[in-house]
Amino acid sequence: MTKTRTSRYDVAEHLRTPEEMAAYLEACLEEANGDAAFIAKALGDIARAKGMSQVARDAGLSRESLYKALSGERSPGFDTILKVIEALGLKLHAQAVLAAAQQGTPADAPVAASRRRRRS
Repeated sequence: MTKTRTSRYDVAEHLRTPEEMAAYLEACLEEANGDAAFIAKALGDIARAKGMSQVARDAGLSRESLYKALSGERSPGFDTILKVIEALGLKLHAQAVLAAAQQGTPADAPVAASRRRRRS
């Protein structure tokens, strides 16, 4: 009988192009529900796919501090997030909630979600 071998899934192995990296970050931003550590972990996945040492150099950070900041165990400072996003060759953009509502998302969805989190 043949044994089935399993291995741990690593999304970084599947992020090959800048478009895939951007799509992954976009999906994580939509799913994060305000969890900054979740976004940091997603940026860490992308940084590992690109090469952590190179991203650290481009961001002006040490490799060790970059690993810690993007581990998902804590929320890094926004300045660190901006440096990493730039080093990854990505760009943040904003979208009006009204525009999201026109695409089928209720305009008050972010507000309602925020209220639910505060009550918990």
